[in-house]
Formats: sequence, C-alpha cells, structure tokens
Amino acid sequence: MTGGERQGSGGGTDRPEGLGEELLGALLDQGPELPAHLLGPLVARQVGRLGGREISIFLQDYGQVWLVPLPGDGLAAGDPQPIEGSDAGRAFQEARRVEVPQADGVRVYLPLRGGGDQTGVMAVTLNGIHDADRRLLLRRIAALVADMLVAKHGYTDLFSQVRRREPMSAAAEIQWSLLPPLAMSTPRVMLAGVLEPAYDVAGDSFDYALNGDVLHVAMVDAMGHGLDAATMATVAIGAYRHARRIDVGLSEIYAFMDRAIAEQFGPDHFVTAQMMRLDTMTGRVQWVNAGHPAPLLIRGHRVVRRLRGPTTLPVGFGGHEPRINELALEPGDRIMCFTDGLIEEHAAEGEEFGEEQLIGWVDRAERAAYEIRAVARSLSHTLHRARGGITTDDATLLLIEWRGAD
Repeated sequence: MTGGERQGSGGGTDRPEGLGEELLGALLDQGPELPAHLLGPLVARQVGRLGGREISIFLQDYGQVWLVPLPGDGLAAGDPQPIEGSDAGRAFQEARRVEVPQADGVRVYLPLRGGGDQTGVMAVTLNGIHDADRRLLLRRIAALVADMLVAKHGYTDLFSQVRRREPMSAAAEIQWSLLPPLAMSTPRVMLAGVLEPAYDVAGDSFDYALNGDVLHVAMVDAMGHGLDAATMATVAIGAYRHARRIDVGLSEIYAFMDRAIAEQFGPDHFVTAQMMRLDTMTGRVQWVNAGHPAPLLIRGHRVVRRLRGPTTLPVGFGGHEPRINELALEPGDRIMCFTDGLIEEHAAEGEEFGEEQLIGWVDRAERAAYEIRAVARSLSHTLHRARGGITTDDATLLLIEWRGAD
C-alpha cells in the first residue's frame, strides 16, 4: 500500500487500515531485534499512536495466582492483579477481551496468547474511540506481542524475574527450564497443566509434542525430593524426548526411559511415569502406565470412569514389555492425568485426601464449563485449599481435551 493510499481524506494516516499497517509494521520490523527490556516501550509507543494510554503488559506468575506488570518506559506501573476477582484476571481466565467503561474512556484488557499458550494480559485505556476496526487492531497487536514475548523468553531472564512472587529453589529452577509451555491449543486438541508447589517443585514434570496428527504426552514423578529428584526427572524426560523423536512405539519409549534411569542411578532409584499417544483425527488414545494413579475420563463435564488397565513397573526397575491400554474418545472428552501427591496428602486431622474427594472436586470444577486452562488452574488451587493448604509432595495435574476432527 502506498503512502497516498494510506492517507485518509484529511491527508493523515489515522484511518485504522493505514495506521494499522504502520503500527504492525513497526512492531514486526523493530521487535525481533530489540533486546527484551525494550519490547515493552516499543509496544507502548505504537499503541499510544492508536490513541491508547496507561498501557500495561501483565505476565502470569509461576504460581498462576497473579498477573504481574512488566516494567519499562512508557508502560504503566502498578500493583500485580489477582487472577481471581480482577478485570485483568477475567480476560486471562476467559481468554477474551474485557472492556470496563471509565469516566474518561474505556479500559480494555486483551489476553496475550502466544503459540496456543497464554502468557498474560495487555491493558490499555482508550479515549472513547473504540470502533470495531480499532478493536481488531488491538487484538492483532496483542497476538503479535504474545508471540514476541514467547520468542524472547528463551534468551532473557527478565520475564522469569518478573513472574517470580516467591524465592525459587534450585530444583524448581531445573524443572521449569525443562517444561514445555503449560498450555497448548489447536482446533482438534487442547492441553493444560499445573505443577505444585510452583516455587519448590522437584520430581514432577510433564512433556508433550504435537507431531502431525498425533499428540504425544508424558508425565513423570521421580522418587525423593530436591536436586536428586529433579535430576532424575530431567533424565527421564530427556530419554522420553529422545525415544519420541526417533519415532518408536510406547513400549520402546518405556524401555528407553527404563534403561536411562537404571544406568544413571542404579537399581534403588525409580521414576513413575505415564506415556500417551492421542490420534487427533480419530480420538483413539493409547497409554502405558508405569506406576501412576489411573487417569480420569471426563465426559459431559463429570468424571465417568477411572482409566484402569494393565500397569508395569516404574522406569528404572527393569519391568517387562508393558501392555498398551487403549480407548476411543468422543468429541469434548477430557483426560486428567495426575501424580500421587495430589491424592496422598494428609489434611491436618490426619485423613488422606484420596481419590474420591479428587473426583468430587473435578466434577465441581467441570460444571463451571470453563476453558481447559482455567479449569486446570482453578482445580489445582481449589484442591490445594481443600487439602488444608498443605503440599508436602509435588502435586501435578494435566488435562487433555479432544475437540474432535476438523
């Protein structure tokens, strides 16, 4: 588009089409090469040209409780916003734009979704000019900002430092560096996971990859605590990724992981694990259970069954070739995988939390019919409160939703 084509009847560039091209072009041209601490100021300048002010970029903290403002010239400073009970939190949980009228305009909150994950929220105040074209442009800017945040996160500590609301243990540092994004969303399948305690997790981890039509998922729980457990979990996930990437079956994946743990740590160490494959075209899911609690099948927003089946020994113990379990999912079905720390915690009165209580809370959370990310986060925090705020062992959950074929 030429400069003349971008100009409106008054000779300026305030038409949303022309201005939008300029704003998005500036972000695309300058953003990739800017150091991370200058990304926020660039966004503030470009959104300011759109008539926006009081621009904030909020990042989700590791505990998934707060939205923490990113510092930077031109960005509005302020307090962290709770995910529960704030306008920014509502935009984050519901993954949609939220508008709040104010005396001097409207405050707009836009979810930052990068690569299917949700990193935070962008907020901007508009002076009453918020037509459909500008709403669309703001949404596109937010999407671009989210992708740049994800891209730059790999080579800066800035975003990790902003997201910390508590000191983090060395073991947790290892686990967070190992994890893929906590959530993923595609037209056929969605996934969301939560780890507790976020700042002190050690032996729990999960991994996934969507390769063509197949979603590969693994969850592990290494014995022990602290750095030893984190190291074992790292080896287990590394062996899983290696086997997955050379495209072997679930039985062979188990064997790779088993040998890696046995050779590295000896016969007295083990990692419980669960490995799955979901064909996103057909809904056919296969899994191997190596010492984990049985996953839960959620259909119609309630738990309908435990996915019991043949199990094998935890990896590292040299179990026989595992039997593969199989199930045909229906569109909308969810599978919940979890580690034993979620159900084996004892409340203050000494009673074990247990699987029946877990199922009851899952049903309550599912009745709210939230999007899967919000369900996973809300369920994890609700279970933590139901356990009396006690988490003496890692407690991890992972939700997978098959949405049906295209």
